[in-house]
Amino acid sequence: MRAGLVQLSVSDDPAANLPVTRDFIRQAAAGGAGFVLTPECTNLLSSDRAHQRAVLHHEDDDPTLAALRAEAADLGIWLLIGSLGLKTHDADGRFANRSFLIAPDGGIVARYDKIHMFDVDVSETEKYRESEGYRPGTRAVLADAGWAKIGMAICYDLRFPQLFRRLTQGGAQILTVPAAFNDTTGAAHWESLLRARAIENTAFVLAPAQCGTHAAHGGKPRRTHGHSLAIAPWGEVLADGGTDPGVTLVDLDLNRVTEARARVPSITHDRAFEGP
Repeated sequence: MRAGLVQLSVSDDPAANLPVTRDFIRQAAAGGAGFVLTPECTNLLSSDRAHQRAVLHHEDDDPTLAALRAEAADLGIWLLIGSLGLKTHDADGRFANRSFLIAPDGGIVARYDKIHMFDVDVSETEKYRESEGYRPGTRAVLADAGWAKIGMAICYDLRFPQLFRRLTQGGAQILTVPAAFNDTTGAAHWESLLRARAIENTAFVLAPAQCGTHAAHGGKPRRTHGHSLAIAPWGEVLADGGTDPGVTLVDLDLNRVTEARARVPSITHDRAFEGP
């Protein structure tokens, strides 16, 4: 299977972002990709809650989701929509950060709501409180695409290896980590964490990313790290998308998962222990 990692630099305008995303998906499919992946926050990147309330939709009437489902069907591809910001019916009004696996007929095979919220102080001037606007998911999701079992995660989930272990022991051969990774922490940790998750779980890791400085109507512009990565089950980097929007193609041979797990069968060696 050839995969296509779409790297975006979205604004806070979903309508403006959609045609760019569709063009890159078509480019990936034209390059032979049967599995195309977009980053976290495919429809918009914004920390302005009032603006989000004005432009976001519920899943049932979200125009980006509808358009990308139709695109997958037109192209006959598997599509991982890294995540969309969506309205929910929660009493507190918080949104969902939701990833979708779309089949070649346009049907939704799986949904995953990001579990771990990015509530961090990167520096005295750079602070994030994702949980103020988004409510965390509560369920790990393993999707069966027929040709592979895919464990779904999003961005900050990357720092919680127990999630990936659960997915792998459930049968995941590919772990997806669409992201809008902070530029500062990305430079320090992004590649190291992705390679660690691949090595620990002897699985492919596919991580399409946001990049660059993101245009917004108000507030401080955000910067993301880019470097969409594809990591092999033995831990080597197969492809790096660099720092500009675009498409990165990579061929996946699932026999490499079997081979890596035969060499180091660590996913069968977990033991219960006491303490500390």
